Amino acid sequence: MRTIAENLQFPEGPVVLPDGSLVVVEIRRGTVTHVAKDGRTSVVAEPGGGPNGAALGPDGALYVCNNGGFRWREYRGMVLPGSEPDDYAGGRIERVNLETGRVEVLYDRCGEHRLRGPNDIVFDAHGGFWFTDLGKHRARDADNGGIYYAKADGSSITEVVYPLIRPNGIGLSPDGNTLYAAETLTSRVWAWKVTAPGELAREPFPSPNGGRLIHSPERYRLFDSLAVEAGGNVCVATLFEGGISVCAPEGGLVEFVPFDDPFTTNICFGGEDMRTAYITLSGTGRLVELDWPRAGLILNA
Repeated sequence: MRTIAENLQFPEGPVVLPDGSLVVVEIRRGTVTHVAKDGRTSVVAEPGGGPNGAALGPDGALYVCNNGGFRWREYRGMVLPGSEPDDYAGGRIERVNLETGRVEVLYDRCGEHRLRGPNDIVFDAHGGFWFTDLGKHRARDADNGGIYYAKADGSSITEVVYPLIRPNGIGLSPDGNTLYAAETLTSRVWAWKVTAPGELAREPFPSPNGGRLIHSPERYRLFDSLAVEAGGNVCVATLFEGGISVCAPEGGLVEFVPFDDPFTTNICFGGEDMRTAYITLSGTGRLVELDWPRAGLILNA
């Protein structure tokens, strides 16, 4: 494991740029931050709130899930996200111009319902994107979450799966025919068959959400973001034990790769052969890289 950047303020959403450098979000700082190949960091944009999952779109812009921000709390020397903050104004999907830093709000609602805590995002081959809305929690209640599909030009957004229990990471299979999502609090990874852009087939009862369960750990772990390997395995960032849970697409755990941060939150792939994994260790504020035993999937953009 090699540390690329440190002293970041709860980094997530790593994205590899065409030149091999990266951008991450710093949720606590409210920024999109560029990480050069030599590890130097610079702020690209300041959307505020809580920038979270991110992905490059077909127009070269960065599309960001903004969860609206958190209260922050200290725990064992780390500063961690918590409940809905006093200045919370809602969640949104933002388009960020990486050259100018301009931030445009693309969506802040679906029909009459406000977005609450957009979390992670993945583009399909048709130029649209899927994203999760984790929701927010307060002292005595919490939102349900869901999965949405939207067009990159801001013209259409649809609620596709609702409710889910704190949905977080989201990804597509190599052929684009299966959508994966991880629920944080239930520690479950679900799969749905994609039948058309923005449309999913549903499993019958007793599935609570129409999805097919592919993994739920025996030990107490929480799930965060995810990425998919070229061979189809689903790599889920895993909290508390700290690591990456690699799940087989047909179901079951392939392996667990541990890290030294209980808040291992995101993974993406890059490098010439897509065998470099970039991982955010958010509790300790680091972006690290390591050689991965299998190639990651080249993402749609």
